[in-house]
Amino acid sequence: MSIRPSLWLRLGWRIEALLWDTVMGLFSLMPVERASALGGWAMRKLGPLLPAHHTAMINAKLVFPDLDEAGARRLAMAAWDNLGRVGGEFPHMGEMRPYAPDGRVEVRGKEHMEAIIKSGKPAVIITGHFANWEVMAATICQSGLNTRVSYRHANNPHIDARISAIRHGYGVPHLSAKGEAGAREMLVALKNGQSVTFMNDQKFNRGIDAPFFGHALKTAPGPARLARRFGVPLLPVSITRLPKARFMVTFHPPITQDQNPDKAMAIANTVTTINAFLEEQIRAHPEDWFWVHRRWPKAVYRKGDTSKDSAESGLT
Repeated sequence: MSIRPSLWLRLGWRIEALLWDTVMGLFSLMPVERASALGGWAMRKLGPLLPAHHTAMINAKLVFPDLDEAGARRLAMAAWDNLGRVGGEFPHMGEMRPYAPDGRVEVRGKEHMEAIIKSGKPAVIITGHFANWEVMAATICQSGLNTRVSYRHANNPHIDARISAIRHGYGVPHLSAKGEAGAREMLVALKNGQSVTFMNDQKFNRGIDAPFFGHALKTAPGPARLARRFGVPLLPVSITRLPKARFMVTFHPPITQDQNPDKAMAIANTVTTINAFLEEQIRAHPEDWFWVHRRWPKAVYRKGDTSKDSAESGLT
């Protein structure tokens, strides 16, 4: 039996939802370019005041060891700017229209997605928190491929419901929250011939150790495991932010999956290949990545130590 949240928690949720509605309503009254710019400006002011700014600075130094303090600060500020723009653009998702001539999204590598659709088989799609990942999800789901998208639900159920409603509205019909129930939904989806999409760039405590920017970090093996189990393609997708609230989404060639008869070894090698793809995208467009996530062990952020030994110790 679930425990009913306290009165104060429920009241806090309502207040947060009211603030959400106010901000989203304000953004919706503006043209998308202005809303994007305002969101970016607001988070450039607010972000550095938050504890996550320290996280972003450490992450930047771990990924780029030669980066000085000013360079790390620039990347952290770019992350806040991008996050604010994602918020400003959210009420305008209906204007993105990825496959329309007058849309705001340039789509490259469509032949890779079209080949999967023509095959009649599902696919496991992997990507990360790049640029506006909401636009990327819309581009994947509006491609003609029937897919279910994994996501992390918001802590506030009222805001989570609002986010899901907007996602359904711009063409993401099937969502599965991360967790055991969501994992079962993704498994059933593949069994039924439906594709699944994962954001695989964040820490997964129960994952396997895989290299990421020279450090062995806990990484979710689920996408590699599912692709191997069902014998389906593993399709990487990326998105790049362009000027004036425009984007470029790229469907890359399917990842070559390791066929080692040792299942654990094969999955580990494929996870390593997935991480290499994510690294490549981050290096190419570092300003587009979600730097504020705690991808490394907790001890790294407590100590502020970006040495390799510290970054690989204390894995949970």
